[in-house]
Amino acid sequence: MDKKIIIRCRAIIIHNNKLLVVKHSPKNTYYVLPGGHLEWGEKIKECLSRELEEELGIKGDVGRLFYVNNYISDDTGYVNNDTQSVEFFFEIKNSADYAKMNKPSGSHADEIYELKWVSKDDGVNVMPQIIDKALRDGTLESDLVRFIN
Repeated sequence: MDKKIIIRCRAIIIHNNKLLVVKHSPKNTYYVLPGGHLEWGEKIKECLSRELEEELGIKGDVGRLFYVNNYISDDTGYVNNDTQSVEFFFEIKNSADYAKMNKPSGSHADEIYELKWVSKDDGVNVMPQIIDKALRDGTLESDLVRFIN
């Protein structure tokens, strides 16, 4: 079986101390940050802005890099064992634009089963776990880039 590497870009969208998360399937017991795969020849920040527009209908104003994650597989079945993912998590500066949104409206909105704003006290399971912990600790935003794996 061929091994492959996928680069993903994820959005940390915070508005009024709440984080925007999405669920891709009703079977999932966890939420993730919106975003997606880098296409050939695309710049990383352009990828995230495009993915947000495709999925949510609003182009993202991409700011600082907060996290880098590197993984092959985990217990949730989130990825296959033949795929290594490298994820970049960026702040989105135009979060107020997303706060006005009732439901995803982009060309790929059907990829999102549920959209939710969560606070540190909501008890919602956000993946990866370091993002969940940082949400609860109030340390999502930082001047340092943090490596998850």
